[in-house]
Amino acid sequence: MASSSFLSVILLLLLPISYSSMILTVVNNCPFPVWPAIQPNAGHPVLERGGFALNPHSHRSFPAPTTHWSGRLWARTGCTHKNGHFTCATGDCAGKLECNGLGGATPASLAQFSLHHSHTDQSSYAVSLVDGFNVPMTVTPHEGRGTCPVVGCKADLLATCPWSLQKHSDGRVVACKSGCEAFNTDEFCCRGHFNNVQTCKPSKWSEFFKHACPATFTYAHDSPSLMHECMSPKELKVIFCH
Repeated sequence: MASSSFLSVILLLLLPISYSSMILTVVNNCPFPVWPAIQPNAGHPVLERGGFALNPHSHRSFPAPTTHWSGRLWARTGCTHKNGHFTCATGDCAGKLECNGLGGATPASLAQFSLHHSHTDQSSYAVSLVDGFNVPMTVTPHEGRGTCPVVGCKADLLATCPWSLQKHSDGRVVACKSGCEAFNTDEFCCRGHFNNVQTCKPSKWSEFFKHACPATFTYAHDSPSLMHECMSPKELKVIFCH
């Protein structure tokens, strides 16, 4: 008769493999605090209650759901908590520290994800400046299979933001608006007659973002310079500032 330990090994070998959870790590390399915010797409759970504070030169890691998750992540800046009221100069989500599924105010740099944990499905990740810019942001995958580049925007566009796009708070530039937000035209917003790939074209405002950060989306039907086919990354790092 086979020993119990030998049988246990055989049973373990016959069990289906369960893939370990993918880790999301948010890194604040900025010399100032940020308040990361996370919004799931419809039908997906809220992660980390949707928002938290992150001190300069610190990070926070947490697991993504073990099947599939999609959503977006951004940084809020210039946040204060006075007299029971929480508010942020950029990226504010209805005056809440924990956004709990709410979206954020534009302009803000935005990371977007569609994460899969199987060894056959690709995970997608991108940085979008379609809604403007508030902090440098990149997404770095670790231990993925296939083509897994670092994407995003390392440049600090606040220093070079055109006057027409600047958002000010307390006398300083805190964000750089999109052409859509600044001028609210169908052409710059790719809506109405311009809401298709043939008529939605880059503008001089989106070209400002694209020139500085080619590996980002800068208007609705844009294609970043770096594409990816990344399967099973163990970790995705969202890094603010560099």
